[in-house]
Amino acid sequence: MDKIKIAILDDYQDAALKMADWSSLEKVAQITVFKDHLFEQEEIVEHLKPFDIICVMRERTPVNRELLSKLPNLKLIVSTGIRNASIDSAAVSALGIQLENTGYIGSGAPELTWALLMAIARKIPQENASLKSGGWQTTIATDLKGKTIGIVGLGNIGDKIASIAHVFDMNVIAWSENLTEEKAIAKGAKLVSKEYLFKNADFVTVHLVLSERSRGIIGAQDLALMKPSAYLINTSRGPLIDESALIDVLKENKIAGAALDVFEKEPLPTDHPFRKLDNVLATPHIGYVTEDTYKLFFEDTVKIIENWIEKNNI
Repeated sequence: MDKIKIAILDDYQDAALKMADWSSLEKVAQITVFKDHLFEQEEIVEHLKPFDIICVMRERTPVNRELLSKLPNLKLIVSTGIRNASIDSAAVSALGIQLENTGYIGSGAPELTWALLMAIARKIPQENASLKSGGWQTTIATDLKGKTIGIVGLGNIGDKIASIAHVFDMNVIAWSENLTEEKAIAKGAKLVSKEYLFKNADFVTVHLVLSERSRGIIGAQDLALMKPSAYLINTSRGPLIDESALIDVLKENKIAGAALDVFEKEPLPTDHPFRKLDNVLATPHIGYVTEDTYKLFFEDTVKIIENWIEKNNI
């Protein structure tokens, strides 16, 4: 009997096989790890045609109807995380493919958000670079105490950010389309209008789920309201912000800077302005890239595949 073929996609750090014990699958499965991201649909199809199971890292490779229709051998998709907006779940169901999700640890994104906020406020990247090149103090940092943080989206992550901000004696304001005054107060924030938030916040941090309604929800008009001394932080999803408008305000130094972990196109092209602008602190979508999260992702992936094999008597 031929072994089932398993593909692990977008394993940038070559971590999947190290973060879990896959030995239980060795007798019945052949595992192939793809470390590089594939952009072109035809190339993805060509690589994945032989596989019965694909394991996808959340929102790295889009799994749409067109792709799925060209993978006749595919029987199971395992996606890391409890939600993956880049998978067409309706198409998966219509084509009779099973879709399973792993667990998720939600502490990584808020931890990174605050790390980025602190780094841009205290000019840590600049001072680190200066020190390593033989220099000493070259910048003057921004205080957090007494400053106003504007949280766009006061859900699970925004709630945590509000709590941390209070520890630093910051004023917390928040806005989202469905946020009520009662909910905002319960989470330690003051509900304000979108216009007020962008006009008055010293730090604007974005924590929304990406959907067709929220795509581009922060546009040129919003960014134009920000104070020249204000910073923008986005660890949520790149397409929530009009990227070209953000590039323009950064190039023209209309805001103090931006700290970004997510982008319109990922991996970020090598010639992208965000890689070169002095007032941008950028990280490669590492909000959920932590040891505990990866262990959970891949241990759950193995368990899901084991259960699928048992259920199908393979």
